[in-house]
Amino acid sequence: MPPFKRRQLLQFAVSAVTTLGLSQLDLQRRGLRYAKTLAQSTSRKLALLVGINGYPDPYQLKGCVNDAYLEQELLIHRFGFNPNDILLITDESNIKPTRAGILQGFEEHLIKQAKPGDIVVFHFSGHGSQVFDPDSGFKDQLNSTFVPIDRVVSSVGDRVTVSDIMGESLFLLMSALPTENVTVVLDSCHSGGGKRGNLTVRAIDGGRQIDPSSLEREYQEQWLSRLGISRAQVGRDRQRSIAQGVVIASAARDQLAADTPFDGFHAGAFTYSLTQYLWQATGNEAVRSVVANVARSTTRISSTRQVPEFEFKPDSGNEQKPIYFLKKTVPPAEAVVLKIDGQSVEFWLGGIEPQSFAAFNKDAVFLLLDEQGQNLGLVRLESRDRTNGLIGRGRLVEAKQPNLLKPGLLLQERARAIPGDLTLRIGLDESLGEAGSRASIQVMPRIPRLEPKALGETEVHYILGRMTEARYRELQQRQVNEIPPVGSLGLYAPGLDLIPGSFGATDEKVTDAINRLKAKFRSLLAARLVKLTLNADSSQMKVFAKMRIVDSTGKPLDLVAQEFTVRGESPLQQTEGLNQTPAVIPTGAVTFENGIPQLPIGTRVQLEVENREQRDLYVTVLVISPEGDMFVIFPNSWTAGTEAAIIQAGQTRKIPDPGQGDQFKITVGKPLGTAEVLVIASATPIGEALKVLQQIAESRGQRSGPVALAEDSTKAIDTLLGDLDRSSRGDNPLDISYDPSTRAVNTAQLAALSITFRSVEV
Repeated sequence: MPPFKRRQLLQFAVSAVTTLGLSQLDLQRRGLRYAKTLAQSTSRKLALLVGINGYPDPYQLKGCVNDAYLEQELLIHRFGFNPNDILLITDESNIKPTRAGILQGFEEHLIKQAKPGDIVVFHFSGHGSQVFDPDSGFKDQLNSTFVPIDRVVSSVGDRVTVSDIMGESLFLLMSALPTENVTVVLDSCHSGGGKRGNLTVRAIDGGRQIDPSSLEREYQEQWLSRLGISRAQVGRDRQRSIAQGVVIASAARDQLAADTPFDGFHAGAFTYSLTQYLWQATGNEAVRSVVANVARSTTRISSTRQVPEFEFKPDSGNEQKPIYFLKKTVPPAEAVVLKIDGQSVEFWLGGIEPQSFAAFNKDAVFLLLDEQGQNLGLVRLESRDRTNGLIGRGRLVEAKQPNLLKPGLLLQERARAIPGDLTLRIGLDESLGEAGSRASIQVMPRIPRLEPKALGETEVHYILGRMTEARYRELQQRQVNEIPPVGSLGLYAPGLDLIPGSFGATDEKVTDAINRLKAKFRSLLAARLVKLTLNADSSQMKVFAKMRIVDSTGKPLDLVAQEFTVRGESPLQQTEGLNQTPAVIPTGAVTFENGIPQLPIGTRVQLEVENREQRDLYVTVLVISPEGDMFVIFPNSWTAGTEAAIIQAGQTRKIPDPGQGDQFKITVGKPLGTAEVLVIASATPIGEALKVLQQIAESRGQRSGPVALAEDSTKAIDTLLGDLDRSSRGDNPLDISYDPSTRAVNTAQLAALSITFRSVEV
């Protein structure tokens, strides 16, 4: 099911938004808010962005300040906010994110300045918690709070009071805003605090023994008096709906919001997913669709099963309006120029797909565009900032109109550069113990391109750890199938989800486990390499990929997923409208979780790859299993030449297609878990890669059909990247000099798409 609110399915009793006390006000308050009935001829855009990292030990976070900057750069350069109308309250700002600073900022910057018709955005990234509130509307009598940096905790007997800002206070502050065009973005959660694998949960534990401070209650009374309403009325209104605008929360009440290490920086999994998606969006997509699509990437990044939610005023139509109540007026982009000094350029890389940052360290090339999309030149990336990897530095390669160069110009990807020595980073879990960690640090570097890392410091791709009793119980509570025995060693995702097929015996030594997993590491590295080519957001080619369920005869039934190159043409996309082709298609026969189709074991599927180019394309289709194993399903005639990989201009290839000689079926099977289909379409031949695939097939006695790459996966993918690199270097009219060790991938020559699904038991 798509992750937006459906009233018949997700009632307010389980809504994170209602937990925060954001509900409808009655007509009495509406009369107060709309004392001024005429809006400004040109709406002003106001934003208050709060990000808190510097909580006292052991509650420090690392990504919340970056969240505020991510939102700021997006609002200025994609949505037209005046920088002077954005108030940042972070650890680094003059106004600190204290209780008084946050509340005063909301009152002075938003309430006192906003007028009817204005646009208002409030963003909070930091810790959440819970306090006892008998009027919360929940059975547990807990209400959610936002934790300021100067939180005061005091004890009286067995009771504890905290100076948090309650959801009810935010509700009252929102009620005082004289405009309906309000968007609240909340990247925090309210239970399950602490570390989880390589992630930090944005919550400080609360409970029924914790009360709001008298200062908080007095503040609420002041606003009740100003608004002329009673606390009882507020309670009733809070149970109905929000007062106005839209509220977007990073996770449900019982879910975990992740503070996440990326390649070179930290940020909220949700905030980065949201802002990156909005940098790339090509149309004025409805907020309902935005949240549904962002949920997929958030879940993939955080590994905590957090599902963003949103709430809107009933009968307002706000769910169909564009996010922030604004239409985008500038082209999509990967980056925006911050400074230009002669030939040197500094830029903000907020539009890069999070899994792709390793391909944007050096030698990536960007088109320089103005707000109308006019090409003003090329910029070559030389480095990313060591303290904040969101900041890139490079040089002008070409400037067509030097007099027009200035901060605020947009950058679109022209080519990325995948390092030739890219590694697979393995985090070392505390369950290994000191001796196990030392052994891992000694043994792992002996395996080519494997790199051990401490948790919490940088991005890791997998975690080596033991199955503990606590994790075993948690997995049982989640009704996970086939849980490895306690004491066994294996691999986890960064948020501690299991990697199927990676766990061994309970008495296994760490060194033995690492040696046993060598083949698995090679497969996982190959998957990482090929995923660095994924460029559905930035490719200039026109390619579509679809997945359909078929019946036992092969007759197509439901369309369950599709991906396309958003900068190519889309028949369903309306540039000035509110619809964008969804990556997942709601259907009665398939359920969705976090926006990902759940396909029962035994389901037959068929893929379609459509070439909308006016030239033939050379296509490779890979499937990556939940265990990380890789299979080639197209091309699949291993005695043919390069023509076996061609999809002709304007044609669609079904996979499998008996009419084309395919003699296999694609059936969803075990292991259970998340799988991916990768479609790689090149404008130039992939001859060397095809030769390697033919050799692999021949070594296994196969003349046709899908081929498991197994221990040859890294070799096959490296060869494929070599083909793409030669193509990109050949399409180089300005003779840009790439580092010989990198693999260049040109967006005009390649489209790489991914369809994700999950195999489940019914």
